[in-house]
Amino acid sequence: MRYASLTAPYCHDIANYSELRAALAQALATEVEFVPVDDQISGAVLLKDGQIDLALVGPSEYVVIQARTNAVSVIGITRPNYRSVLATRAESEVKAIADLKSKTLALSDVGSTSGHLGPIAMLVEAGLDPQQDLTVEMLGDDGSTAALRSGQVEAWGGSFTDYEDMSQAAPEQFVILQRGPLLPSDVLIAGSHIAADVVTAIQAKMLANEAALTTAIATHERKYEGSTLTVMQDQDYDSIRAAYSAIGQGNFLN
Repeated sequence: MRYASLTAPYCHDIANYSELRAALAQALATEVEFVPVDDQISGAVLLKDGQIDLALVGPSEYVVIQARTNAVSVIGITRPNYRSVLATRAESEVKAIADLKSKTLALSDVGSTSGHLGPIAMLVEAGLDPQQDLTVEMLGDDGSTAALRSGQVEAWGGSFTDYEDMSQAAPEQFVILQRGPLLPSDVLIAGSHIAADVVTAIQAKMLANEAALTTAIATHERKYEGSTLTVMQDQDYDSIRAAYSAIGQGNFLN
């Protein structure tokens, strides 16, 4: 495999990923070219057309791209304490997820694993229909936290890391209703044009160079500090697929 192209999702400043590119090139003993993409659809098209060989994607992107392109997983990249939480203001009458019925919940961006699908999965687990039992407003990272602070919404859902950032200045103002389970790992996937034995070889080389690769990616993304590489299982992503179905977007996976 002479060239490996790795997408850097939603990031156009590829120069900032020079350490990761160098570590990956050394691990795979090949030249590596990084290609930025705007969204998961762009990444799916590039993979399907064979214009890129590998893509680093989150759990949400993985289930969509895998369904549409027959891409195969190479390796999982864990994210310590990667989970969603549902929270409210300390003085709120909302004391449990069930109390969100007929209330308004602010979430982050459509398709975000921790800021959208993770909280949706928590609602479903608690017996709430996210399309009928409450109002869900997609307000982005900053907009959703601002809406909770101002009282525009009764509750907020997002990543535990975002909750820590939001509550850092005044932790007494907020309370977590529930912490969700750990979310699935991010995934390095390979296009279906890559032979199975090559995928196996890439996986083995990455596992053999785990320390160098995880150190390199953590220099650019705080969320990967303490990450490990893992051979992921596709069924670990069934909760993400179920969340897509719960919001009426199961067709994304066809």
